[in-house]
Amino acid sequence: MEPFGNAWALLPTALVFVLAVWTRRPIESLISGSLLGLIMLHGTGFVTGFAETSLRVMTDEDVAWVILVCGFMGSLIGLLIRTGAATAFTVKLGHKIRSQTSALFFTWGLGILMFVDDYLNSLAVGAAMRNLTDKYRISREKLAYVVDSTAAPVSVIIPFSTWGAFFGGLLVDNGLAEDGQGLSVYMSAIPYMLYAWVALFLVPIVIKGWVPNLGPMKAAELRAQETGVTVPPEAAHIEKANQAIQPKAGAKPRLWLFVLPMLSLVGLTMWFDNDFLIGIYMTLGLTLLAILLMRILDLHETFDTVIDGFKTMIEPLAVLIAAFILKDVNDALGLSTYVVDTMQPLLTPESLPAVIFISMGLVSFMTGSNWGVFVIVLPIVTSLGQTLGADMTLVIGATLSASTFGSHACFYSDATVLTAQATGCTPLQHALTQFPYALLAAIITLIGYLAIAYL
Repeated sequence: MEPFGNAWALLPTALVFVLAVWTRRPIESLISGSLLGLIMLHGTGFVTGFAETSLRVMTDEDVAWVILVCGFMGSLIGLLIRTGAATAFTVKLGHKIRSQTSALFFTWGLGILMFVDDYLNSLAVGAAMRNLTDKYRISREKLAYVVDSTAAPVSVIIPFSTWGAFFGGLLVDNGLAEDGQGLSVYMSAIPYMLYAWVALFLVPIVIKGWVPNLGPMKAAELRAQETGVTVPPEAAHIEKANQAIQPKAGAKPRLWLFVLPMLSLVGLTMWFDNDFLIGIYMTLGLTLLAILLMRILDLHETFDTVIDGFKTMIEPLAVLIAAFILKDVNDALGLSTYVVDTMQPLLTPESLPAVIFISMGLVSFMTGSNWGVFVIVLPIVTSLGQTLGADMTLVIGATLSASTFGSHACFYSDATVLTAQATGCTPLQHALTQFPYALLAAIITLIGYLAIAYL
């Protein structure tokens, strides 16, 4: 049977989830799923297909952007740790934090302040807060949930972010906005990005205990509170990588050396049209200059730290590249088209937002992709919405909600992988402990879209 655009397209992703749960090894699971898809596409020529696919992925501009952004963000964090700046921030914040609740609320608030990009949020907030939350016996899984819930959700609903810039341009490309009006149309849809709102404001409810620790999160919190083991045993290698860079002996902790680079990342990214890569280059360059001019570190120590910081990101980058390869294979198999076509008989003008949220959320969840998937599916969604005469502002909101859910819930999405690295747990541990809350937010979101349509 021809595997394009039908139920066979689900097999590679199904294999990934089965292997991931069984082996708890994300890279190997993703590669195995990709190889199955390539066998379906190329038969005995799957090795050649794998070579061509991996080369195409590695030379893709978006993948290169991710590698550079994540790698040099690791370098910047490494410098802040080595110079003692991160310690200064932790000590200062520690004077204001007196309990588990306040530690988690500070994490939530800091995540909102880092709105300009979900990568910045996941990496910077996770690195800044893990030692403080350890002090109050908060599991790294709980920290990861709070950090991740202020990553994509915040970047979606605050339009002056990399998400706003990307999707604003996409709306123009698909005829949903006039030239120069992409961001304006995007902003009009923000009230209808229900998943992002629900996920963000579910966090303080969980922190206060009004929604209890559920499933795997309950076990993680019991481990941390009863034994003091905040880092899950399976993530010891991640914690070892995070602890590979230590403050230089005798280095004077300087709070400004932490605060100014963080503000610089946000400000410069916004200044350069929400280009986070330029923001990182500028911030890293200015930080290097300050460190060398003030002789906080010598030349060799400074650039060794830059390299060591980049190295800490090798494993999460490997997971992300494997996920990009799987996405490429799924695109060739027609996974997105199959899911959309399957849901199409259910469509009416009223049901369209709810159906889009379910179908696109599933696609984003299965592929681990949020931006890439919607380059493919937004033209389809636009055509369906216009044909049915649906409210396109509501449709846009549902589409972005689906993207946010996929980013939030999938164990190999970029935000999940980077949050897990920064907070010191594995992507699968983070995804499994977070999933009950992501599912709860998705159910509330679905009810919201149905209420808007039929009430």
